[in-house]
Amino acid sequence: MNSVLALTGVVFKELYRRKDFYVLLVLTAVITLVAGSVNLFDESGVVRYLKDICLLLIWASGLVIAITTTARQIPAERENRTIYPLLAKPVTRAHVIVGKFFGCWLACGAALLVFYLFFGVVTGAREHHWSVLSYFQACWLQWIMLGIVVGMALFGSIVFAAPSSNSTIIFVVVIGILLLGRHLNQVALQQAEPLRTIVYAIYFLIPHLEWYDVRDLVAFNQDLVPWVDCALATLYAALYAAMLLLATWIVFRRKALNL
Repeated sequence: MNSVLALTGVVFKELYRRKDFYVLLVLTAVITLVAGSVNLFDESGVVRYLKDICLLLIWASGLVIAITTTARQIPAERENRTIYPLLAKPVTRAHVIVGKFFGCWLACGAALLVFYLFFGVVTGAREHHWSVLSYFQACWLQWIMLGIVVGMALFGSIVFAAPSSNSTIIFVVVIGILLLGRHLNQVALQQAEPLRTIVYAIYFLIPHLEWYDVRDLVAFNQDLVPWVDCALATLYAALYAAMLLLATWIVFRRKALNL
């Protein structure tokens, strides 16, 4: 555990030494405040419009931080030749994988906390009340979803050599799942065999990241997601992330030390 915690701390600190987080936070703040200053509708319409834009930016920023931070972990160790002394010490490859994962995931959580605090301040100033539980659910579900994304990017960092290639592929896959994942079962019904079975298999195998998108519920002040559903979604994400970490470890342990 000491090895894992040490690796986690290094990755966590790395995010805040880089400019990615600060640039995304400033862009989110500027775009949200500019959009909120445009008074084209009635007051309630402006607030919903403001919340929708801010949540979209938070989701985009979260994905950018998660994918780009994770995609460069193993390639950076390989490029800087620090992978050799790292694995020469009493640190196993499983320790490296778990430490990198939790470092990236916790860094994403800390970044999301800052983003949602800003979101709560801006929207609360307009609505004059704070839906704390609703904001907590939105932040929690997005953070849990990013655990799957971090697992995917970490697996890609072992399979693909260049961080740019890995980041591009993961972005395409994640956006494709968010936009099309929920519709694949309906698409399958319109196909003939064996294509129907293939599409159904893809539908059940992919991680359904769209389940964690509750932006509309927050923007329109809808009821909270049932806590049982949140717990089941958390369990689903934990199991999927664990499977991705297992696959990453299997591939990583087969790699030669001269990566």
